[in-house]
Amino acid sequence: MTTGFIGLGAVGAKLAGNLMRNGEALNVHDLDADRVARFVADGATAGGSAAAIMRDCAVVITSLPSPAASEAVLTEMLPAMGPGKIWIEMSTTDPDMIVDQAARVAQTGAVLVEAPVSGGCHRAATGNISVFAGGDRAAFETVLPLLTILGRQVLHTGAVGTASKLKVMTNYLATANLLTICEALTTMAAAGLDLATTYEAIRISSGTSFVHETESQLILSGSRDVDFTMDLVLKDIGLFQALADAHGVPLEISPQIIALMKDGQARYGDRAQSDRMIERLEEATGLKILADGFPQELVDDQPPARGAEVVVRR
Repeated sequence: MTTGFIGLGAVGAKLAGNLMRNGEALNVHDLDADRVARFVADGATAGGSAAAIMRDCAVVITSLPSPAASEAVLTEMLPAMGPGKIWIEMSTTDPDMIVDQAARVAQTGAVLVEAPVSGGCHRAATGNISVFAGGDRAAFETVLPLLTILGRQVLHTGAVGTASKLKVMTNYLATANLLTICEALTTMAAAGLDLATTYEAIRISSGTSFVHETESQLILSGSRDVDFTMDLVLKDIGLFQALADAHGVPLEISPQIIALMKDGQARYGDRAQSDRMIERLEEATGLKILADGFPQELVDDQPPARGAEVVVRR
């Protein structure tokens, strides 16, 4: 059975490529014709449009850069939806919007499963990323075989909307980690500490995190290319702040994080890599936060393996 895949950007191309490497036939579409051509050269079919892919495929996956892009693709696909069709939306999107989209999809007889991913672009390429899946349990079980190719750990989070809420939360936490790492590395450099030693001290301590063990390496190597841009960070942390506002939670750290990221965006540009935030502190102190022996790009050293559902403890 051919699966539709729409959105072949930084994350989508890696997810789609992982499906193809595991023998899944794909019908693909992207606004960038060159991206489509690369997949066609590897054996995929060019779908031509979002509507055509939905018409021709029982399951269609989307991985898109913004809620607006998700809505535009849904508008195109909706007339082709009907009973037996499943839309897997893997974009990081607005939790309220995805609930509204699910209701409109249901009116056609089709089903939406939201499935945003977490764990870094390098793990998306190997299928070792994590997947949050929100939606009807029966629909989730139908697409679980695909999701366990796409991700090592697949968590059914509940109804549509729950996965998107959890995803923007994790991106908020990751951004907070990034900013504190920038401050920690710069302070240690100013205090005369060797930065390679500092990296290991953090890694083996209670202060470590996934972000440290990945992005700190790219900061120290000078690459500063985590394949995640400041405009996308601001979209995600803005969605988290909006969720807190909607529920009356008086956040104190989140507004500071948003302000810092907006300053970074103003300095380096909308599409600047998020780990260039270290350069704000380099400019302020005159220090270079660099060390030898760190990679220019992240490579997942975990062997690819079929994923499984994460069972929630009750």
